[in-house]
Amino acid sequence: MNLLFLILLSLCSNCWLAVKQFPLLLLIILPSFLTVNFLAGITVKTAPTKSMKLCAHGVSCLKLFSFSMIISVLYHIGLVFNLQGKTYIDFIISTIVCIIVLAIIFWNGIISVYCTSRQLGIKHRIIGIICGPIPIANLVVLAKIIKITSKEIKTEYQKELINQKRKDLKICKTKYPILLVHGVFFRDSDFFNYWGRIPKELERNGATIHYGEHESAASIENSAKELCDRIIEIIQSTNCEKVNIIDHSKGGLDCRYAIEHLGIAPLVASLSTVNTPHRGCLFADFLLEKSPENLKNKIADTYNSTLRKMGDKNPDFLSAVNDLTASARKKFLDYPQKIEGIYCQSIGSEMKKASNGKFPLNFSYHLVKYFDGKNDGLVAEESFKWGEKYTYLTPTGNRGISHGDMIDLNRENIDGFDVREFYVKLVSELKTKGL
Repeated sequence: MNLLFLILLSLCSNCWLAVKQFPLLLLIILPSFLTVNFLAGITVKTAPTKSMKLCAHGVSCLKLFSFSMIISVLYHIGLVFNLQGKTYIDFIISTIVCIIVLAIIFWNGIISVYCTSRQLGIKHRIIGIICGPIPIANLVVLAKIIKITSKEIKTEYQKELINQKRKDLKICKTKYPILLVHGVFFRDSDFFNYWGRIPKELERNGATIHYGEHESAASIENSAKELCDRIIEIIQSTNCEKVNIIDHSKGGLDCRYAIEHLGIAPLVASLSTVNTPHRGCLFADFLLEKSPENLKNKIADTYNSTLRKMGDKNPDFLSAVNDLTASARKKFLDYPQKIEGIYCQSIGSEMKKASNGKFPLNFSYHLVKYFDGKNDGLVAEESFKWGEKYTYLTPTGNRGISHGDMIDLNRENIDGFDVREFYVKLVSELKTKGL
């Protein structure tokens, strides 16, 4: 926060008595007020992008508002006890002017951070709106908003410094391009990237990225056929010979089937499965067994009709879900843990308590824990392990890492786990292996 701007804003907030006596002071007050509102974040040098610059501007406005409000309250308390012949009308007008000035700088700040911050999330935005009219509570929430957004700006700046230092190293420039394969119930989209901020971070460090572009819900066999066609398409259009596959959730099962049964293995250099249920999910067996047929069919019909409108040609909700059950996966347990000529590895993570997961993982967590034990909100620890190398992520603290966190689904900066840097490390290791 700029001390000069704080002084200027405090003078503007409490200028009524001075302006009343010397009207020409408005020629100084108005430009000063406009300067503070437009340039509040100009001194913040740690904002790496236009979005973060606007966020930093908003944070600066909110900090100026907070400190200037304290100064203004103290000023008006002193004023009411020391009018010295002035009328209470002067006090009232001064208060109104102060409120208007501070309201403008506040709304400047809050709109800026609401429009640009990713870390506030829906929850803190709603809490801010609800608590806005409530005295004391609004100040507590404002302090929280300032803390979250200030930390976000600092984190993004540190990421920028790291990327600038290694810019010329191209540590993610692998021999073969990266194919990112999504999980069930999602599609690759130009409007909402399933992989969050990960692809951009990989590309900044030299990676070439492609996407599976298969349907959101289908049997493993049908999804695998789509992925085979996609891999052949990529290789024919780029002459890259092979691809490095990084997949999430059911995408790992789809890719394994394509490699092990559909003859695509010669075109794959590596397969990295992320939070994939290689041994299925027992809770899925329970839900399918206990749910009435009419309910299952109704849910499936609703989902399938919705996804057709969003681009899927033949969505099949029930086939996708059935292939994720533990009973369906038992016939695959004897599949090889190693595939000749392909580097295979698996990654899993642990969500430590339900409250740390976004909907619907906060609901499914307890169900999965009851049947399967430690889990990421959807998949149990025992189901992750496959391949030559297994990485199980359990950061310190009580939060853990959910199924969605592993693909940066919520674009959340998690203490103790930098998801973007995790994938940079993963891909750089593939490069080191000559892949």
